[in-house]
Amino acid sequence: MKLVRYGAPGVEKPGLIDAEGTLRDLSHHVPDIASATLSDAGLAALCGLDPASLPQVAGNPRLGPCVGAIGKMLCIGLNYSDHAAEAGMKIPENPILFMKANSAIVGPNDDVILPRGSTETDWEIELGVVIGNAAKYVTKETALDHVAGYCIVNDVSERQFQTRLSGQWTKGKSCDTFGPTGPWLVTRDEVPDPQALTMRLDVNGTRRQTGSTATMIFTVAEIIAHLSQLFTLHPGDIISTGTPPGVGMGMKPPLFLKPGDVMELEIDRLGRQRQVVRQDA
Repeated sequence: MKLVRYGAPGVEKPGLIDAEGTLRDLSHHVPDIASATLSDAGLAALCGLDPASLPQVAGNPRLGPCVGAIGKMLCIGLNYSDHAAEAGMKIPENPILFMKANSAIVGPNDDVILPRGSTETDWEIELGVVIGNAAKYVTKETALDHVAGYCIVNDVSERQFQTRLSGQWTKGKSCDTFGPTGPWLVTRDEVPDPQALTMRLDVNGTRRQTGSTATMIFTVAEIIAHLSQLFTLHPGDIISTGTPPGVGMGMKPPLFLKPGDVMELEIDRLGRQRQVVRQDA
């Protein structure tokens, strides 16, 4: 299934995309794409519905983040060896973890707003992993059983805030609008191998990132297993699993986003995002 949330910010309704690409309303069956809806039992109940019986949604409504009531946005840094090389950093021995504030999360096609003082805002296409069943002390062999599905995340990053304001990377990762998520959550049954997905990001029509989840240093299963030794992963938590090479920071000379730029992102099976960059007032 492809599950979505549509409507104005803060009042999104749950929906699904049927086999013909039509948006269908799920609000009479579940309150949101969140919490218990993401469990194996919750997803099985939705799978039992006949999409043709669900009301069609008219027009072309805004798509919100594909998961509601997100508990934690967990991000993995330097998880592609070639990205670590372009950043001039050593390959980590264990997954590098930082947090992105939930207030940064927006819809897949919402504008990305450069904060005041930003001079080095960068793009990062990433595979997002949505937890569906609580995970604590799980093994890598069973880790994927705890996944509800997958989505695209643009881990927008202000590099000056991230590296030169002291403290953790979170400062440069959590600005408002710095977490476009979606367009839809693709359930795990439609992604038999999360380590076999190609990904692409264009800025103003020029290809900047091309990669494959096959080149991750730590696989999705290894990341889930590792994090679950530290704390419980709850339904609705999202793990953003790192970015392939091609970020602006790694270019010579570096290239960063400016007002009017357009980012377009795509991951096999998971859809497309498009954001226009604006300057905060």
